[in-house]
Amino acid sequence: MEPAQRFRDFALLEARDNSALYHRRALDISTDAAVLALIAQLPTDKQQPNLILAAARVNGATAVPYREFREQLRANWSAISATALRRRTQTNEAGRAATLLPVLARLPGPLALIEVGASAGLCLYPDRFSYRYDTAALDPVDGPSSVVLTCATTGAVPIPDRLPLVVHRAGVDLNPLDAGDSDDRQWLSALVWPGQGERLARLRSACAIAAADPPTIVTGDLNEQITELVHAAPRDSTVVVFHSAVLNYLSPQARADFRATVRELPCHWVSQEGTGVLSALVDRLPPRPNSPARLVLALDDEPLAFAGPHGQSLDWFGPA
Repeated sequence: MEPAQRFRDFALLEARDNSALYHRRALDISTDAAVLALIAQLPTDKQQPNLILAAARVNGATAVPYREFREQLRANWSAISATALRRRTQTNEAGRAATLLPVLARLPGPLALIEVGASAGLCLYPDRFSYRYDTAALDPVDGPSSVVLTCATTGAVPIPDRLPLVVHRAGVDLNPLDAGDSDDRQWLSALVWPGQGERLARLRSACAIAAADPPTIVTGDLNEQITELVHAAPRDSTVVVFHSAVLNYLSPQARADFRATVRELPCHWVSQEGTGVLSALVDRLPPRPNSPARLVLALDDEPLAFAGPHGQSLDWFGPA
């Protein structure tokens, strides 16, 4: 896909209802030949709008008027492109735990959680967050958390009455981030879109929780590491492999390989990916009107719900 179309799609399908600045900025970039020519010099997998915009933010391209922004971007392009080449779009949205929780809480505990594409592992702490589902409130046993996740629901969502017991937190990532490292926290903060102050505050609180009790995140390819991670989990636990908005970065063959591997492992598999990412689920989704981007939540290859990309909504169509 050409950079112009990528930025146009990002503006209309992802940013429009989530960040007014990114919506406008992405549309402007999509028609700016000079800026698009710079972006086109990067490898295809480094032309992602969220990656470019975050790299611009940490390298001084922060002006709101587009005319000034594009001059900053062009002047600082050497540093911006270097950041884009070194970093990845490792958005670590703790809010996604709100849509994962109804599935995780239904599984027999204690749980051993293994996240693929874990980034800093913030979603490995569903038992440490507070939740607000419409009128239902759910807190950890030791009281309300500094991270409060609000999720609007439709359908027969199986909202739990208690949080699961988690005894093991592990993950894999091509470039793990450390929630206790200031540079990594700066990058994670840059991946939060402008105008989303609540998300930024949530990120900082979630980083503090993870830094106080770091998970074990190994460096490597998920297809090469997942078997060893599953077998290393405590034997008296229910092992759960999960991921959110990760497999879209893999080739179709790599996705198929992962699906085949995880289906054979002694674990449950919770996926939360874009509607067309896991091809085996596509024909089993209910029809829905045109709407902003959604993720499909599934357990063991069975689709259950549409989820907001940041965990802000859960539209349940599976069994209660």
